[in-house]
Amino acid sequence: QLQPVESGGGLVQPGGSLRLSCAVSGFRLDYYAIGWFRQAPGKEREGLICISRPGRATNIADSVKGRFTVSRDNAKNTVYLQMNSLKPEDTAIYYCAVDSKRNYGCSAGWTNYDYWGQGTQVTVSS
Repeated sequence: QLQPVESGGGLVQPGGSLRLSCAVSGFRLDYYAIGWFRQAPGKEREGLICISRPGRATNIADSVKGRFTVSRDNAKNTVYLQMNSLKPEDTAIYYCAVDSKRNYGCSAGWTNYDYWGQGTQVTVSS
């Protein structure tokens, strides 16, 4: 079973940074498109950024452009979400997800992703 596991969430002050990790055991992450999403209380799930099998990143959300980046370390079989200049409105549960069916590019739509992690809480507050 392909089960992503997120880590790295926590409490950070406005303007601070966090790096989230997404790891999968037993499967090579560079075989799949990976997306990062978040969901705040009372809000819909929001796509943030994704990375394709060849490693090309695609920004999804305008709200995080220039602040969030995605990368992949094939040796560690881990995908990262680097979040800088964090704002209180970035507070949410953050998820990574695997699109096991896509060979090219990566999708902005969360319904295209078929394996999801449990999420990690990010709270931005002073």
